[in-house]
Amino acid sequence: MKKRLMNNIGLKMLAFLSALTLWFIVVNIEDPVMTQTYNNIPVSVVNAEVLAEANQTYQIVDETQNVSVTIRAKRKVLNAIKSEDIVVVADMKELALKSQIPLQVILYGHEGDYEEAYSTPRNLQVKLEEEQTKKFPIVPTTTGTVRDGYALGEIKAVPENISIRGPQSVISRISRVEAAVSVSGLSADSVLQSELVLYDEESNVIDQSLLANNLGAEGVAVSVQLLNTKNIPVGFDTSGIETADGYEFTGITYEPQEIRVAGVKEELDKVEKIQIPAAVLAQTGLRTRIEQIVDVTEFLPDNLRLADENANSIVVTIAVEKNGTKTYEISMGSIVVKGLNEEFAMKYENADVVEVQVRGPKDALEFFVADKNVSINLSNYKAAGKYTVPVEVEVPSGCALEKQVSVNIILEEKD
Repeated sequence: MKKRLMNNIGLKMLAFLSALTLWFIVVNIEDPVMTQTYNNIPVSVVNAEVLAEANQTYQIVDETQNVSVTIRAKRKVLNAIKSEDIVVVADMKELALKSQIPLQVILYGHEGDYEEAYSTPRNLQVKLEEEQTKKFPIVPTTTGTVRDGYALGEIKAVPENISIRGPQSVISRISRVEAAVSVSGLSADSVLQSELVLYDEESNVIDQSLLANNLGAEGVAVSVQLLNTKNIPVGFDTSGIETADGYEFTGITYEPQEIRVAGVKEELDKVEKIQIPAAVLAQTGLRTRIEQIVDVTEFLPDNLRLADENANSIVVTIAVEKNGTKTYEISMGSIVVKGLNEEFAMKYENADVVEVQVRGPKDALEFFVADKNVSINLSNYKAAGKYTVPVEVEVPSGCALEKQVSVNIILEEKD
């Protein structure tokens, strides 16, 4: 019996096949074939020059520039595959119907280790367009602040222009081309590397992936000139100011009294004061105080400019008084408030100053300190609201107010 079993070829074959089947089952249980999907894999377009030869270019449509890739392979292989290993290629030579390019999936480092790999979608959707080349000026811009004692001088892009080539529909959207650099802490002339940013008319950034330019490997830079700065006092010639009969010009006040100017050090050292000529403040027949705004820019010496181009205005007040009177400016905080009901809080409707004109002997007016003798009385104001209240001024003996003065107040109930 034993001999018969050992010599039975059919039984041996059955046992071999059973063992082989069992081995396959065990292997597939431990390392089964599975599928896995990798998302947002970018598509690489090759051989785009075939369109350039026909003066055409393309745009990717339907958001197919990123695809999903599904791979069928054993679990150990899938575990070893990373997204960086997957390359999806669209060969422009395979363009069909002038709108679709078949996508080929390549797994670098895993060739032959997988059963299947395909993308979703299977084709890259493109739109062919006429190619256009257009020249644009490069606008240099800066961010940040240079070191104290310096100001920005001339800012230039290097190069100043650029030729951009791409789909006509994209080129037509370009409104401006900028090259921005940070100048934070800069204290010397510099040439700083930058990157181009393209904007449309609504200041939206334009994607440059389908565009080419003539910058080459050197790219674009911004040349930044730094200037020294100096605070220089301003003076005014007041000889052109004339008053009406019975009135007297009593002087001017102005703010700011000095301006910050930028330039090369040698030129700054030559300037100690900026003098504004008489014609600027010239007046005739003045009877009251006036304010005048003077643009100081035109009076700067050659080769100098304002450190801040927006700080060009000087506010000048020309004071005029009637003979025998003197004008005093009283700040709101100097006014003594009397008789305020404790149930109310008071505030002034505006933060301006009060002008008080007093008539009297010159000696008395000269020594009168107005802001210590001004008050308002609120004893008769019993309800919340807005009021115009007369200002009480205690003037020296022999003097009188030229005209009554009032202030606008707001009374509010306390919480």
